[in-house]
Amino acid sequence: MTVSATNKSALSQKIAGILALFIGVMSVFAGSKVLLEIDTKSYAVLFWLVSYNVIFGAISMITAYFIWKNKAIAKTLTLFVLTMHFLVFIYLKFMSVTTAQESVKAMIFRTSIWILIAVLSIVIPNYLNTKKTMK
Repeated sequence: MTVSATNKSALSQKIAGILALFIGVMSVFAGSKVLLEIDTKSYAVLFWLVSYNVIFGAISMITAYFIWKNKAIAKTLTLFVLTMHFLVFIYLKFMSVTTAQESVKAMIFRTSIWILIAVLSIVIPNYLNTKKTMK
């Protein structure tokens, strides 16, 4: 039994959608607990960063929906979220002196997951579609 390129592409996008939903829900849940002071941290909390994480968690959930439905806007949103996370990581790592290591590690995690989401939802489907059209 062989799996067609179309089915592989769809499976890749479904996995990406699940990852985007998971990281989005995680970000909204964890960030909201900090913003509502339900969860306190033993290190300095940058409230702009927590707010950013909640906002981008919500954007991630929206992006997950568009990835799942294979909508054209999914690519743009995926690259937007990935780029923003990468830029915030660069800022936290190299330009901010008040950032806790936990925040830097969390942004590395988010950026890494979004790289994986981009590969699964953009790179692999593009490769499979190119391969299919060459036959």
